[in-house]
Amino acid sequence: MELVTPGIGLVFWTSIVFAILFVLLAKFAWKPILGAIKEREQSIEDALASAEKAKEEMKTLLSNNERILTEARAERDELLKDARDIREKMIAEAKGLATKESERLLQAARENIQNEKMAAITELKNQVAVLSIEIAEKILKSELSSDEKQKSLVNNLLQDVNLN
Repeated sequence: MELVTPGIGLVFWTSIVFAILFVLLAKFAWKPILGAIKEREQSIEDALASAEKAKEEMKTLLSNNERILTEARAERDELLKDARDIREKMIAEAKGLATKESERLLQAARENIQNEKMAAITELKNQVAVLSIEIAEKILKSELSSDEKQKSLVNNLLQDVNLN
């Protein structure tokens, strides 16, 4: 078998086929391929820009969330402080009212005790007066039961009157 070396004709025809293929590819394939590549590059750039924009928005949202959270905490602390102040004020008012009421009740009890005491003293004086009159009456009856005792009492009273 004899080896055939490529001749000039083969190189010519290969070059012609390559040139035709090159022209066809340049006319029909490269524009769409290059367009697709440019479109893909543009979509990647757009995606990167969107990602960067989203990243910036996330930073902004995060800082806004931190600010809102800080404000909410401060507002909560203020509300809790106000609630504590109101509670302490209400407790102080209740204590004040309770103290005034207890003083009023205590004063009323003292007055009531004083009135009861005076009533008891008056009743006791009345009873003592009644008892004294009854005792004096019994003594006078026993002292004046006989004539001799009556004369003796009159003489004693006269002597007392003369001495004074």
